[in-house]
Amino acid sequence: MTPKQNALEIIHFGKPERIVSNPPAYEVNYFGVNHEPFEGVGGHDSPLGTKWFDVWGVGWHKELEGVMGYAQIHPLADLTKMDKYKWPDPDDERLCGRIYERAKTIDREKFICGSHRETLWERCYNLVGMDKLMMAFYDSPDVVRELLHHVMAFQLGMAKHYAKAGIEIAGLGDDLGSQRGPLFSPDMLKEFFVPEYKRLTSFYKEKGVIITFHSCGNVEPVLDMYMGIGVSVLNPVQATANDLDAVRRKTQGKMALQGAVSTHRIMLGPIDEIVKETRTRLWQLGRKGGYFCAPDQGMPFPEAHINAFYKAVEEHGVYPIKKPT
Repeated sequence: MTPKQNALEIIHFGKPERIVSNPPAYEVNYFGVNHEPFEGVGGHDSPLGTKWFDVWGVGWHKELEGVMGYAQIHPLADLTKMDKYKWPDPDDERLCGRIYERAKTIDREKFICGSHRETLWERCYNLVGMDKLMMAFYDSPDVVRELLHHVMAFQLGMAKHYAKAGIEIAGLGDDLGSQRGPLFSPDMLKEFFVPEYKRLTSFYKEKGVIITFHSCGNVEPVLDMYMGIGVSVLNPVQATANDLDAVRRKTQGKMALQGAVSTHRIMLGPIDEIVKETRTRLWQLGRKGGYFCAPDQGMPFPEAHINAFYKAVEEHGVYPIKKPT
């Protein structure tokens, strides 16, 4: 069984040979997906201290090594001026051209993947500012609907390029949870977000594209939403924010999980405790399939600690999974 076949067996709750951390992936992401600017230095991997404006006009500052920058300037802070805002064009060769350039060197042994990082909610609050956008849901709901619709129109436009390039996995993402619960009620999600998400996921489902969704925080109350819009793999399933047994019961056989190994544990160690937690998650979430064992956040971990984690997955992730003692 190839790594790609094994990953498909995981995703579809089949009979994988082993649990791994990630599907083998070759990314053909559009320019700007990681906050890149049209000119100058900037983006996710920019040097510490860099300040720049991304392709949406959002101003960023890279303040911490190994961590993405923080949005500090919001071009739509005044939503009454949205009609004057120039939306990025998904057909702009500067944005979509990179997809086709990367597609020329596709590795067929891996999944071809395209990212819609900051798909909707996060893209909107970076444009507006989180506090102002939260208030606008109550003060100006029609304006918020228009904003969400504009952002999703961009994502749909980019999805057409991804589909033309032949992607097999589409990565969506919005952090919809806090540490203690969702940021929005189920009714608000249903009213404002679900119709927009479905515009994108329906497009991909029609083309047989696997959909993954990244959402930090507590996601237990909204698992039905993710499954309802067609998500196949949910990550990162934060260990300290969710009842992992409850999440697994709800999603078993329906939606694969990825993550759930505490970043705090991997960061601080010790190594024997990292191995212990990893083995616990392999059994708890993966013994019946549908699980990629990974850290519940990406961080600049101590090398010895992250290596111990990956070694534990390799040694103890072979089916049948053995219950830790």
